[in-house]
Amino acid sequence: MLGLAMDIGVDLGTASCLVYVRGRGIVLREPSVVAINRDTKQVLAIGEDARRMLGRTPGNIVAIRPLRDGVIADYDVTEQMLRNFIGRVCGQRRLLFRPRIMVCIPSGVTTVERRAVREACIQAGAAKAWLIEEPLAAALGAGLDISRASGNMVVDIGGGTTDIAVLSLSGIVLSESIRIAGDKFDDAIVRYIKREYNLMIGERSAEELKIIAGTAYPDGRDEVAEVRGRDLVAGLPKNIQVSSRELYEALQEPALAIVDAIKGVLERTPPELAADIMDKGLVMTGGGALLHGLDRLIASQIGVPVHVADDPMSCVAIGTGKALEMGFESLSDDTVVMRPAIER
Repeated sequence: MLGLAMDIGVDLGTASCLVYVRGRGIVLREPSVVAINRDTKQVLAIGEDARRMLGRTPGNIVAIRPLRDGVIADYDVTEQMLRNFIGRVCGQRRLLFRPRIMVCIPSGVTTVERRAVREACIQAGAAKAWLIEEPLAAALGAGLDISRASGNMVVDIGGGTTDIAVLSLSGIVLSESIRIAGDKFDDAIVRYIKREYNLMIGERSAEELKIIAGTAYPDGRDEVAEVRGRDLVAGLPKNIQVSSRELYEALQEPALAIVDAIKGVLERTPPELAADIMDKGLVMTGGGALLHGLDRLIASQIGVPVHVADDPMSCVAIGTGKALEMGFESLSDDTVVMRPAIER
């Protein structure tokens, strides 16, 4: 760390935000949710406190997620959320020494979306903001040696996007980012329950079902979970029990869409790198990698070994910290490029 300024890595995710401080590790992990007053535009709660308000607020208060599909949907609210997180991490020191921030972005974002993320960090109090693509950060955080002339494949399944990339010599050879990830799994469960049971449930209930009994692999799990919602026929509260088999049917469409995207990247991968991936397998990171049976589904469909990272939810944040410590180059748009081993 140079001087007294802090070097901070931020995994600015659709579902959650993780902050990594150089020398200290991950110091903050909060949902990317902000509660605001519609009338006064005043921020009432940020993070976990705001998440508890989702679907439970009066008319003049709304709990929103300012990031959608991996990019900023509400610039002003995102800026306030980042300012709050930076303030909690840096304390009073940020008033004298503005921190330097490295923030993750999906690999497929546009130039305008890149600029929006960087400007939000600067406005939130950063002295300098760099951008690093999520697959690169995820690979570093998962402990992969991407500095050699050997192929590595990473599938980072977050809340809003799934980033698939082939890496070699500390760079991304080819990548694809699709807006199908954890949120789409939740949406698929909500639609299934509505279609099969005429019951409306919320996002949080769908997420709990996914964690308790959800599976992406046939016969991979045998659990039953209870969910409470509003009966669309009677209009009254109602409880039902949902099995893993039913949730498997609900999750098939988004899970197979991710498999198809992985196949598409492998089809475009140069033969030598594809041979390396066949030997090593691919590595899954992100919260979506924790979906039961998803690794087995991908392995069975593409014929490549699949490994889930040790701490998939933290890989991207840890990777930003490693990038800060390892040394990197910055392009004209402040996008980070790691130095390959042959140049070190």
